[in-house]
Amino acid sequence: MKRPRSVLFVPGDKPRAIAKARTLGADMIILDLEDAVAPEHKAQARDNICAALREGGFGVPVLVRLNGPGTAWEQEDQQAVLCEKPDGLVLPKVEEAGVPRSLTLGVPLWLMIETPRGVLAAPDLAAEQGVAGLIVGSNDLAHALRVRAAPQRSPLLYALSAVVLAARAYGKYVLDSVYNDVHDAEGFEQECRQGRELGFDGKTVIHPSQVEVARRIYGVSEADTRAALELLAAWDRGRADGLSITTLRGRMIEEMHVEAARAVLGEGG
Repeated sequence: MKRPRSVLFVPGDKPRAIAKARTLGADMIILDLEDAVAPEHKAQARDNICAALREGGFGVPVLVRLNGPGTAWEQEDQQAVLCEKPDGLVLPKVEEAGVPRSLTLGVPLWLMIETPRGVLAAPDLAAEQGVAGLIVGSNDLAHALRVRAAPQRSPLLYALSAVVLAARAYGKYVLDSVYNDVHDAEGFEQECRQGRELGFDGKTVIHPSQVEVARRIYGVSEADTRAALELLAAWDRGRADGLSITTLRGRMIEEMHVEAARAVLGEGG
């Protein structure tokens, strides 16, 4: 699977939104049965999602966020959704490695890290074989930590970096949390840039207007491509001269930088 830069949450009780999601260009779609759906709408949302999975036509991986273990909807969610073979399942508020380990569902699992215990358990969760990625849920996390909103998410930086570190240690994808104010385009773009700087693979989004912005910021720009080509050219010249390392405008280049540049070109293609 290609790196998911823009991942769209779609409420399961909104069939028109599910249909529109097919046209928005997100890299991955999460059809939601959990927080975005009121209790009295859970059954209808489940039917809507199963129908959408049968119909297909999304063109990108489609995951389903289930209601959590121990809820009244857990078993029905799993039984209904798995019959339609989604590309993965999202489990909310996971705090112990035993949760994904105990589920033999036969599809990749994406785990929501939304609590202090979830952050502390992130390395063990990322190490689980059936886990494809971690997703930060900063709304619940901020509430549990009793922190206030602050510029650049400063109260959450330790937790955000801890989740990225855990995912990278075990070669799993890691997605940044949603941005709540769909009318604040500037703030959303700034948070996307911060997330990329922190090492996230992409961002979860909740509105069509956010999809392309996240794809662009987490994607490979023309400037990225030019820089990678320039670095590789300098490396090739150095190797042709018998050098083990070389420099480009005073900056040392070694094999690690070459691998990174090749990855940029591969993704850009």
